[in-house]
Amino acid sequence: MSILLALIPPLTWGATGIIGTKMGGSAAQQTFGESCGALILGLGVYLFFVNPSGIQVSWRIWLVGLCSGLFWAVGTAGQFIAYKKMGGSAAFPLSTAAQIVANALLAATILGEWTTVRVWVFGIISIALVTIGALAIAARSKAEKRISKSHPKSYSEGLLALLVSTIGFALYFIFPNLLVRFGFITSRIHNANDGINYMTAIVTPQAIGQIIGSILIALFVLHEYQLFKMPVVKNFTTGITWAIGNLFMFISAANPAIGQATATTLSQLGIVVGTFGGIYILHEYKTADQMVKIVIGTVLVIIGSILITNLKMLS
Repeated sequence: MSILLALIPPLTWGATGIIGTKMGGSAAQQTFGESCGALILGLGVYLFFVNPSGIQVSWRIWLVGLCSGLFWAVGTAGQFIAYKKMGGSAAFPLSTAAQIVANALLAATILGEWTTVRVWVFGIISIALVTIGALAIAARSKAEKRISKSHPKSYSEGLLALLVSTIGFALYFIFPNLLVRFGFITSRIHNANDGINYMTAIVTPQAIGQIIGSILIALFVLHEYQLFKMPVVKNFTTGITWAIGNLFMFISAANPAIGQATATTLSQLGIVVGTFGGIYILHEYKTADQMVKIVIGTVLVIIGSILITNLKMLS
């Protein structure tokens, strides 16, 4: 059952980029709209689960959630910018590969989830398989390479946006568990009900942090002031879809049977949904050579993900 719950995020997150593109709007509008959708689900979780269950949302949990949400806003804005600069089917796999490496290694080192040499060896192999697969999926055609050479600024701006996005997402992922490691959140609070209580408690403050972050980024970084437009409302759907995956990803990360490294890596299986959705739903053209690489890359991603889900059996 734990693994099945951990597989919900890749389904919903893989669809997020597709839904967001379909809903339209600027990067700022998409980020803000997605944040509002996340808040809708966050309030629902609070009203119908956290509060009735008597789960305490202390000021420490509020702080953790707000900071995590702010980091998410940085990651999401960077990702939407990269989509526009590079195209979704190219940016999404590269973003996925970077997040897999960053999150898995941070969880393994800082959170200490990989405790034996054998786990480290197979963990690195699994990350390598997923990363190579993601890069194969993101491989550009000769025509796309020529376009990027003729517009190097646009592609380089997309890569820079992905770098910022990766840092933001890495901090958003690891922050709730990191503060447990540092003692800011007690293990008793973190581990109650297999982590479900803690992770559901941070969802609402996290969503508020997302909204604050998305507004600040829109105004002071992207210089976008047209936030209250129809594309924002349309992207509520994007946010609700994303928030469902977010809820189950954090629950899985807190569950001792899964852990942060495995939960975050599995969540990035959305690359399969996102890439094929970009091709067949958004009609992003791919050459025959690219399709071969995409299929091979998908197989590698799946093998690597299966391997990393079984790392705890090796410890």
